[in-house]
Amino acid sequence: EKEEERVLVSEHSWRPCPTARRRLRGCLEWVKRQLFRVGEDWYFLFVLGVLMATISFTMDVVVARLYAAHTWLYREIGDIAVLKYLSWTLFPTALAAFSTGFSQSITPHSGGSGIPELKTILMGVVLEDYLAIQNFGAKVVGLTCTLVCGSTLFLGKVGPYVHISAMAAAYLGKMRTTVTREYENKFKQHEMLVAAQAVGVATVFGAPISGVLFSIEVMSPHFAVRDYWRGFFAATCGAFMFRLLAVFNSEQGKAAQAGQTIAAVFKSDLKIDFPFDLLETFFFVILGTICGTVACAYLFCQRWMMVAVKKNWLTAKLLATDKPVYTVLVVLLLASITFPPGLGQFMASRLTMKEYLTSLFDNRTWSTLAPNASGMAKPGGLWQEWDHPSATIYGTLTFFLLMKFWMLILATTLPLPAGYFMPIFIYGAAIGRLLGEVVALLFPRGLHSEGPPRPIIPAGYALAGAAAFSGSVTHAVSTALLVCEATGHLGHVLPTVLAVLVANAITQKNQPSFYDAGIIVKKLPYLPPIRSRHMASYRVMVEEFMERRVVALAKGDGFQEVLVALDASADTEYPVVESTGSPMLVGTVSRSQLVTFLQSHEHPQAPQGEKLATAGTLGDDCAIEPIMLQFSPWTSLHQAYHLFQLLKLQRVFVTRSGELVGAVSRAEVR
Repeated sequence: EKEEERVLVSEHSWRPCPTARRRLRGCLEWVKRQLFRVGEDWYFLFVLGVLMATISFTMDVVVARLYAAHTWLYREIGDIAVLKYLSWTLFPTALAAFSTGFSQSITPHSGGSGIPELKTILMGVVLEDYLAIQNFGAKVVGLTCTLVCGSTLFLGKVGPYVHISAMAAAYLGKMRTTVTREYENKFKQHEMLVAAQAVGVATVFGAPISGVLFSIEVMSPHFAVRDYWRGFFAATCGAFMFRLLAVFNSEQGKAAQAGQTIAAVFKSDLKIDFPFDLLETFFFVILGTICGTVACAYLFCQRWMMVAVKKNWLTAKLLATDKPVYTVLVVLLLASITFPPGLGQFMASRLTMKEYLTSLFDNRTWSTLAPNASGMAKPGGLWQEWDHPSATIYGTLTFFLLMKFWMLILATTLPLPAGYFMPIFIYGAAIGRLLGEVVALLFPRGLHSEGPPRPIIPAGYALAGAAAFSGSVTHAVSTALLVCEATGHLGHVLPTVLAVLVANAITQKNQPSFYDAGIIVKKLPYLPPIRSRHMASYRVMVEEFMERRVVALAKGDGFQEVLVALDASADTEYPVVESTGSPMLVGTVSRSQLVTFLQSHEHPQAPQGEKLATAGTLGDDCAIEPIMLQFSPWTSLHQAYHLFQLLKLQRVFVTRSGELVGAVSRAEVR
């Protein structure tokens, strides 16, 4: 029987057509070499852009269908007030509770925007499991449910979708190492993440240029130019695919038949020969000042609310143990306020997030349409949602701004996947629209009384307000270009840039950005900007704030010294000096290597048992890594700060004439 088994189990099992298989394998290898001759990055970036555009468009279609079902249910119920209230409030409440429970049950990293954590990762800090693929499904499903809630929650899509794009890029990076049979490189990972953040913004707005610029401004204080083309290529592929899917969508079939191909995401009809008067520049400066001041108040209140929710015993307990319950209570409050027969009728609460922007970017002047609505306005125009019989459009816009200010701050505390850029974008558009309508009321014929009338265009102020407020909250200037790309209108680009600059000048002087505030509240590793440019700050040296007590090892140290060092400090790496009497820094050794050193050597006082190595020193048995960068005690604070930011450093040793005298980490720099 043994002989028979030996015959049946052959070393080389027979397979059919060995010659054909060998030729096919050779052909595939040749194709692979030809394809990757230009670099494999192009293909993976193309796949990343197309994949994220497809997912984004699919989410938009699903959200639109579910929101239409909710609208149909609310309309078909009839005039029964109780049933209308229940249908309006329970639908978003149930979806928000499911979004919180589902995403939090899979991973706690799926809540919130995701940009503060991703920004921390791009700084060089390792956050465990944040980019794991299991977070992908939780974030997609949770974000879809959040978006279906519509303007009731008043939350957006940008932040979580950047996180989703980063997770897809991390997974594609692992696939790339499998295909190319190369070792996983942290520099390649960083390049893919940089491209992913641009794709995330570009596929939401269909704006590749501003998507790349916005991601650079928001994510990283320093940017490597070699990553520029990767971001643009992936973002262009994603944005083009997103626009292409919109054309082939059945809902836009009529527009395509009319000769329209790829249209802007937030289409506006601002086709005017004279977009703005030069004297209107003064009002755009005023708009930038208002947006900057309101942004400062918003950032301060939002950060205070995040801290207060964590310190309050009731909300802290709910967020720790019963997150869906907290979500239900908050969403029920917000839905009750936005109930259309109630206060919602003064806030145009029946509009979706996209309809909010479409109505605020309306080319017509509402103050002239309202008195003659029956004759001049198109039936069913979105602007009519802002025109209430007992309140003028100025009253509804003002009430919308006052209510949404604190409602949006409260909504940012919800532990569900949600973006916060689109709400502040709409809020800024409402500020601009209100100012534009006031200016149009004061100057009905324009700022020039002589000559042909050149009326004020309030939609131009809405464009500038959206860019100025969102740019000041996020400390970005590229929102001016984002507005132009998303709407397809370039007529107001100059006053828009001016308003954005004025708003940013006010906000950056007084408050950290929205995403930096999230890093501060979550206590993630963070280096605040050096606000002082006084000459005295340049005379602050490293020796004034460095850590002088550094646990160091000598090359001749053995078991006992290594054990004492590991017990004394939890550092990930330890400096190695020449000897105890000569503290000349020669390199570093990782903690994992020291643990391996202890496991492979016997304690001098251990009883006789398994025979391990009793002799051996650190210099003989451990690989000592050379020091690539070290500070001098006379290195200035500004130099150290910029090196930490540029090279994404975590800890640097300080030497005087080659001798170890201290260390500087991010904590000391901060």
